[in-house]
Amino acid sequence: MVSESCGNPSVETEAIMSRRPKYDKSKFCIKCKLNSGAIIVRHAVYCKECFPALLSYKVKRILEPQINSKPELSRKKSLKASGNLSIGFSGGLGSTVLLDLISRIYLSHRTETKKEEGVTKPRGGKDHPRNEPVWKMVSVCYVEIASGFPGMSDKTQKIHQLLQENYESLEFIPIRLENAFDLSWWDKVGGKAALDANTDLTSDELFVSTAINSPDSDPVQKLRSYISALPTPTAIESAIHTLIRILLLYTARSTQSSHLLLGTSLTSISIKLISSISQGGGFSVREEAQEEWNPDSKGAVRLIRPLQEITLKECSMWAWWNDLLVVGKEKYPRGKDGIEALTKEFIIGLERDYPSTVSTIARTCAKLAPKVDAAGLCILCERPLQPGVQEWKSQISIRATKEPSPPSHSSDPSSVLHSLTSYLCYSCHTTLSSRSSKGVSRNSANTSLPLPVWASTHLQGLLVDVAITDMQPNLKEADEEIWLTHKVNPDEMKEAIGEFLLE
Repeated sequence: MVSESCGNPSVETEAIMSRRPKYDKSKFCIKCKLNSGAIIVRHAVYCKECFPALLSYKVKRILEPQINSKPELSRKKSLKASGNLSIGFSGGLGSTVLLDLISRIYLSHRTETKKEEGVTKPRGGKDHPRNEPVWKMVSVCYVEIASGFPGMSDKTQKIHQLLQENYESLEFIPIRLENAFDLSWWDKVGGKAALDANTDLTSDELFVSTAINSPDSDPVQKLRSYISALPTPTAIESAIHTLIRILLLYTARSTQSSHLLLGTSLTSISIKLISSISQGGGFSVREEAQEEWNPDSKGAVRLIRPLQEITLKECSMWAWWNDLLVVGKEKYPRGKDGIEALTKEFIIGLERDYPSTVSTIARTCAKLAPKVDAAGLCILCERPLQPGVQEWKSQISIRATKEPSPPSHSSDPSSVLHSLTSYLCYSCHTTLSSRSSKGVSRNSANTSLPLPVWASTHLQGLLVDVAITDMQPNLKEADEEIWLTHKVNPDEMKEAIGEFLLE
């Protein structure tokens, strides 16, 4: 007999169990409590009118404590940055939403005017605090990666046109991925002259050989050699992310910017945190959310991700309601085989059933901190270098059956300088030395990986310091001075004696 309280589902349609509500309490907006909800954010309902205030509040809560030169947990002083602002723009959803929100919150009031007695004046009067810009100049930087992959379309012109139509007051700075191997770009952003350094991937010691860097060398060819020499699809994707980040940071510093903003949403940062930790980047997990970048003490750039509390769903609704044009990002060949792509598929699928997944990941990782101090900076990614990595790695795995030896194919014995492993973080070393049956064969002809210009510069300085340290014991016994000579170019000579020259 069927219970009267439950009914008979096969006969009575009303007896079928109702679906679980998507929201907890009410379908009305949790903020104004008047309008019907238009979006559900982790079981909280918001209407279309209250949603912009929610996003503005989240962006300000992350960004404003970091705007002044001395970070403040609570905003008690007026906002005044010590330099300009650079915004990293990829054409994707996150960077499109970030650019629109920053423009509305901090930049739109510059052009707001009103007419009084036929005279156009700023709203609120010239002495109103909001007429004082937080940043003197705002630039948008876009890194084009098409040169690294034959057949990929170049979107620089399309993005430039988009910015001209919607954000004409902002300066557009196009960057190309091959600039990471371009001496002219390196000189333009204030870098020191560097040797042409190449790493041999046939050994886990990653021995380095150097040569005089020719101005006529092709950066595009170096970029393609760099990508093709990487062992796995995961390594390619990780290396490209690193190149883009460093290119943006050096460009931001060259424009006198104190802040660099990236449009990484809460969903994206959670995916990046899990994939980074799985690739050995746990020591610098805090830098995934925010970092203070100053590798050579020439001026710090504060890298901030203001959308780190805004989910991908919220970004999509904002772009839809405001008719924002999302250009989109090109996908890397074989990118779907990488760890980050697989992590993204897993977390987004989990988020559909458990809406607090990404926020839980981000909050948990925010509590993590390294137990020991950094031993310097990695010369490739310029993030904190964990001490004792190679000793620990040698104890947990067998990487070779015989002792590694420096490559012997060089005709100049002095060109073989040193092993690169002691100057790389665990994540970068894994990127260059990882093994995979589906990856690039180590027996292939292309096993020489050219280093980016900043890595060559850092390596050159470190090896000079090592040479001086090795010379000191013998020279101290002889009570002699320490002399170290090396060939310098005209620009270095001019920089050394520049303060003594008469204009």
